[in-house]
Amino acid sequence: MSQIDSQTQVLLVDDDPYLRKALSQTLDLAGLRVLGLDDARGLAARLPADWPGVVVSDIRMPGLDGLQLLQQLQDHDAELPVLLITGHGDIQLAVQAMRAGAYDFLEKPFPSEALLDSVRRALALRQLVLDNRSLRLALADRQQLSARLLGQSPAMQRLREQIGALAGTQADVLILGETGAGKEVVARALHDLSSRRDGPFVAINAGALAESVVESELFGHEAGAFTGAQKRRIGKFEFANGGTLFLDEIESMSLDVQVKLLRMLQERVVERLGGNQSISLDIRVIAATKEDLRLASDQGRFRADLYYRLNVAPLRIPPLRERSEDMLFLFQHFTETAASRHGLPVREVRPEQRGQLLRHTWPGNIRELQNTAERFALGLPLGLEPVDEVPHAPAEASGASLGEQVEAFERALIAAELARPHGSLRSVAEALGLPRKTLHDKLRKHGLSFTEAGGSSPEDGD
Repeated sequence: MSQIDSQTQVLLVDDDPYLRKALSQTLDLAGLRVLGLDDARGLAARLPADWPGVVVSDIRMPGLDGLQLLQQLQDHDAELPVLLITGHGDIQLAVQAMRAGAYDFLEKPFPSEALLDSVRRALALRQLVLDNRSLRLALADRQQLSARLLGQSPAMQRLREQIGALAGTQADVLILGETGAGKEVVARALHDLSSRRDGPFVAINAGALAESVVESELFGHEAGAFTGAQKRRIGKFEFANGGTLFLDEIESMSLDVQVKLLRMLQERVVERLGGNQSISLDIRVIAATKEDLRLASDQGRFRADLYYRLNVAPLRIPPLRERSEDMLFLFQHFTETAASRHGLPVREVRPEQRGQLLRHTWPGNIRELQNTAERFALGLPLGLEPVDEVPHAPAEASGASLGEQVEAFERALIAAELARPHGSLRSVAEALGLPRKTLHDKLRKHGLSFTEAGGSSPEDGD
């Protein structure tokens, strides 16, 4: 038997064909989509997750009675409303069913309005339950995203908002980011927050594949397609069916492979090398690059049609130098994680070391910062090249006046101190060498919060 249509609002289960037809007509005339069934067996297994309807069932039925059906439906979804139809002698059973979780019961004979009133109330309750579930899932997704993509800089907040908006769609995505910026982390977040989360996530680095094997890896091949192809091989595109394919360093693909990739994106079909069969695909493609594909297209190194096909939903990951207010917080987080992994105490970051971290340009971005924190946790020097530059202000401050850049840098330093472990706001003020009132004023001015940094409320310890 097939699954229940998600548009169905009422499932009416009764082995009496005359009563089932009469009740179905009553519900149908009231504008409700109803499906009548004469057998309850296997019904729970056919219901889709978060089905938005209600079940109306007789208690006395052969095969599987209403009480047994209620138990199975509760095992499937404890919040699914179930209305039971009872005969006069079944009142005690109906009370037992209500205690077991049934939404309501109707004693035969009952007026049509009683059935409609109960069904409508049950449908309203069901919608409220599903809305609450959606809100809880959305909140959990946001928390999960914040735990993966750390940082409170405006650039990171925007990135998380963009990911949240795109994750629930089926759109292919192009991720733009420098080496070590976290492109695969973003791709994985898009997959895990999507409806494809239970499908495969297949990651492949096109730049790490030899030219001679890239087509076979992506598209697969049939036995005998070329020398050494002794048996059929399923390619990454086909293997990712039902899920997400993450294709990193897409700029390194040859123009010939780009042609085949474009066809796959447009038609969602793939042909194995040496084969003639077109295989339909249900995949989402997330591509990533560290290059300017528009420039590469203008130079003839990347197909313009493929660039425009991929550039529908671009996501840019800001480099670390553009969000200096996140720098020390991330370093502290990576240091604590590494120290815990190695069973070592957490080292204190001295002021001169903090200045060195802020002055560094971080060409390797998050990966370089994480490696530096690992060395530091192990008791080794930071290993950063000395530079004479002043610390980088956030990207939003570039091109601003001197006063605006000074304010941006002040905000970064205060945010970094808030990210360090402090028992009270007083200790934060002491570390910064500021009176508490001055620190309060600056927190309001820069939109910062001690609570957001993981401490107690701003009043604690004052």
